[in-house]
Amino acid sequence: MNRDGVQRWLERYIEGWRANEAEPIEALFTDDVVYRYRPYGGDEHADRGRPALVASWLEERDQPDSWEAGYEVYAVDGDRAVAVGYSRYLATADEPARTYHNCFLLRFADDGRCAEFTEYYMEEPAAGS
Repeated sequence: MNRDGVQRWLERYIEGWRANEAEPIEALFTDDVVYRYRPYGGDEHADRGRPALVASWLEERDQPDSWEAGYEVYAVDGDRAVAVGYSRYLATADEPARTYHNCFLLRFADDGRCAEFTEYYMEEPAAGS
């Protein structure tokens, strides 16, 4: 995998998130993917296998106009990559805006699909905090 391939994958990741449909999400990941969205929370915070991952994504859907995100490649070494970026949930009548700074550790299969995905994130403090 090279930098351009990883960047295209990241763009498709955002598109899959925005689509809220199984097919674009499935296309991103291998059948046996391990997806860790809270890596220090133990195995209960890891999705194992594409069906579990897709079900998890679709269970907690974010409305496409409720957020924005941008990620870019930081480093690539063979089948492994690191990406950094942000995920921002826009303010609503009930909730203030929230911004998360993300770091993704990725391992790709030969066909360009992600086989391991680990997300680290920190919430940006609210203004005035």
